[in-house]
Amino acid sequence: MKNSNPAIITAEKKRHGKGKMEPRIFHTLNYSFLTILCLVMLYPMLNTLAVSLNEGMDVIRGGIYIWPRMFTLVNYRIVLDMHTIYDSFFMSVYRTVVAVITNLFFTSILAFAISRREYILGKFITVVFVLTMYFDAGLIPNFLLIQSLGMLNTFTVYWLPGLVSAFNLIVMRTYMRTVSESLIESARIDGAGDFRVYWQIVMPLCKPVIATIALFVAVNSWNAWFDTFIYNSGAQHLSVLQYELQRLLASTMIASGQTGQQAATTMQAQIATGASITTPIAIRATITIVAAVPILLVYPFLQRYFVHGMQLGGIKE
Repeated sequence: MKNSNPAIITAEKKRHGKGKMEPRIFHTLNYSFLTILCLVMLYPMLNTLAVSLNEGMDVIRGGIYIWPRMFTLVNYRIVLDMHTIYDSFFMSVYRTVVAVITNLFFTSILAFAISRREYILGKFITVVFVLTMYFDAGLIPNFLLIQSLGMLNTFTVYWLPGLVSAFNLIVMRTYMRTVSESLIESARIDGAGDFRVYWQIVMPLCKPVIATIALFVAVNSWNAWFDTFIYNSGAQHLSVLQYELQRLLASTMIASGQTGQQAATTMQAQIATGASITTPIAIRATITIVAAVPILLVYPFLQRYFVHGMQLGGIKE
C-alpha cells in the first residue's frame, strides 16, 4: 500500500527531483570546464597560425590573437623558397620511416622475449634497460663513440643509436603480457616456433601499443635536428627539415640584431630589389606551422589506438 501522507510524498518528490538535478549540474560544469580547457589548449596553435599568415612588420605592433590583421603568404613563400627545404623534407620523411620501422621491429622482438615468464634473464635485461633511462654518458662521450664507430656524416646515425628505447620496451613488454597464454600454448601445440608465435599471434594483437610507440618514435624523429648539427653538419645531402628551418631562424635572428642604421639600410635594399620583408617573430611562427603540419596529418590515423595502447601498456604489475 502506498503511503498517503502528504509530507512524506513531498519529501520523496524533492529527493527524486534533487537526484535528477545533480547529474545535470555535474554534466553542465564538466562540459563547460572541458570546453574552456580545449580553447586554452587550441589558442597557442591558432595564434601561431595567425601570426604566420600576417604581414611581418605588422606583427611587431602586437595585438594579433586568432585572426591575421594583414593577411599575407610572404612568410610561407620565404620559407618554402629555400633551395634546400625540399631535399631536407624528403630526408626527414625517409629518416622518420626508417626509424619507426627499425625501432618497432627490434623493440617488439626484444619485448616479446622478456615478456615470456619462462625466460630467466627477463628481469635482468629489463633492469639494464631501465638504468639507461637514469644514466647517460653525456654529449662528448657519445660523440666520441659515434666517431669511433665511423658513423659521422652517415645516415646510420639517424636510426642506429635509437634502435631500442627503454620506455617503449617497458610499455610494449607490459602490453604483451596481457596476451592470453592459452593462445600462445595452442600455437605451440600446433608446431609454431617462437618467431612464428611472435609474428602471427602476438603482433596482430598488439596494434594499439604498436600505433602508440610508432607515434612516439615518429614525433621524436621528425622533430630532431640536434643530431644533424652534431654528427652530420658536414653532409648537406643528409640535412633534415628541422635543421634547415633552425638555420633559417638563426639567420633571421642575426639579421634582426643589426643596429638601427644597419637595419634601415637592409630594409631599403630589400624594398629596392623587391625582396620580401619579414621579421623573426613571423618566421618563427611560420616554421612552427610548417614543421607541425605533417605530424598533425598523421595523428588522426593513430589516435584511436593511442589511448587504448597507453592504458594497457602502462599497467603496473
